[in-house]
Amino acid sequence: MTSRQRSAESNSLSPRRRTVVKAAAATAVLAAPLAAALPARAADEAPAFLHGVASGDPLPDGILLWTRVTPTTEAVPGSGLGPDTEVGWVVAKDKAFTTVVAKGSVTATAASDHTVKADVRGLTPATDYWFRFSAGGTESPAARTRTAPASDAAVANLRFGVVSCANWEAGYFSSYRHLAARGDLDAWLHLGDYIYEYGTGEYGTRDTVVRQHAPTHEILTLADYRIRHGKYKTDPDLKALHAVAPVVAIWDDHEFANDAWSGGAENHTEGTEGAWTARQAAAKQAYFEWMPVRPAIAGTTYRRLRFGKLADLSLLDLRSFRSQQVAVGNGSVDDPDRTLTGRAQLDWLKAGLKSSDTTWRLVGNSVMISPFAIGSLSADLLKPLAELLGLPKEGLALNTDQWDGYTDDRRELLAHLRSHAIRNTVFLTGDIHMAWANDVPVDAGTYPLSVSAATEFVVTSVTSDNLDDLLKVPQGTVTALAAPVIQVANRHVHWVDTDRHGFGVLDITADRAQMDYYVLSDKTKANATSSWARSYRTRTGTQKVERTYTPV
Repeated sequence: MTSRQRSAESNSLSPRRRTVVKAAAATAVLAAPLAAALPARAADEAPAFLHGVASGDPLPDGILLWTRVTPTTEAVPGSGLGPDTEVGWVVAKDKAFTTVVAKGSVTATAASDHTVKADVRGLTPATDYWFRFSAGGTESPAARTRTAPASDAAVANLRFGVVSCANWEAGYFSSYRHLAARGDLDAWLHLGDYIYEYGTGEYGTRDTVVRQHAPTHEILTLADYRIRHGKYKTDPDLKALHAVAPVVAIWDDHEFANDAWSGGAENHTEGTEGAWTARQAAAKQAYFEWMPVRPAIAGTTYRRLRFGKLADLSLLDLRSFRSQQVAVGNGSVDDPDRTLTGRAQLDWLKAGLKSSDTTWRLVGNSVMISPFAIGSLSADLLKPLAELLGLPKEGLALNTDQWDGYTDDRRELLAHLRSHAIRNTVFLTGDIHMAWANDVPVDAGTYPLSVSAATEFVVTSVTSDNLDDLLKVPQGTVTALAAPVIQVANRHVHWVDTDRHGFGVLDITADRAQMDYYVLSDKTKANATSSWARSYRTRTGTQKVERTYTPV
């Protein structure tokens, strides 16, 4: 998330919770946390595919396949142990694998934590495929994937699941299970905070650790990040979603450390916790090992995918190049020498939006681009909201970890959209643990006189704390009080839900892009149900959000 602080139970510790004991624990690769990253049955199976299979980054003629093999019982994630192992892969048109269209093999080694990827090409556009892996006589589960439409194809409809912010210890990943059960997704977008870096009980669990992650200390080393990724990949709901549709993922800060920037992070103490450059490199290496993501440009997550003539999707990396966040109210949020995107990425984004010939220009965006003023909230609501966003609790009007803290980048991008008459730009955002439907005004200070340059759909968290969790009140209590006040101060906000957890389903046609928002009954229950909450759409050519009363 953005500048999220520690949960209430950890506030009695020093703000940065740095102790010699913690640092020593974080640098030791111990047997217990390694074993905790695997299911109990690991000891009985070797080689085995204990972390499921996945696919990602669909192209018209290809797909990226992923798995992790456990060749021997001691070769658990982060151990650095285990022999080189040949892993076969096969792609077929049917679940029974009677019509095989591609196959090959790749070697899993300890150097890559025994994760493997196969970048399969030569496939047919807009087609469902089945794939699986094998090693030493053991076959992985079979999984479904789908290629993108041909670049020049007239596409009637696209449908994506949209998620972000999954804190293992705060609850169960029921959102993934409900998305997997739909069976109608072309792909699903993960907009950041796929994992969290904190130690046990240090972040957002409403005073209850629902299930303990591994390792139990804050992750710092390559082994630590590998273990944490491995733990996540044992979740049955996450494995189920990876097994039915390709993922398109970007990272946010918690794949590294809270409020990460190019030279450090709020949740990193240089020296005591090693060098930031080493921690960042370890986090990136583990991410690319464990995620079916192509590192398109210099080991970052910014890249572009195309889905026929209907939409292209520009995916951003808003952590690797950004300037350090500044204190609220000191004026430097407007400094043109500070950047969120970095010069090269902003130029790439602007050029791609200008040259796009698709109906819709989607932007996978890890932090909210719409301006957000909170100064008019009452003190009892402002203080927990400030805690969630990492703001001074006295109440100031900016969250400087979002685009609000880098206004020159935002001004340049929105002016570019306006000056080149670029229509139908939709930002898809996570991070803030709330659901939003926003217009994106060119000049927030004069809105509604200011025109809207784009629209933004923000999805809530899978499990990570939102306002009702911080206040420990029944779900929906805070939204009823806060949402009207937020909307008065932010007239470009059509809807905000500050309390509930869930996911989105984005459905696109030539006429409109619609986000259906779904919420969970209880994130702490493994069998949580989901229900439709609201839907908003933007009609082609309008750059405006409007409510619609039926999900797709």
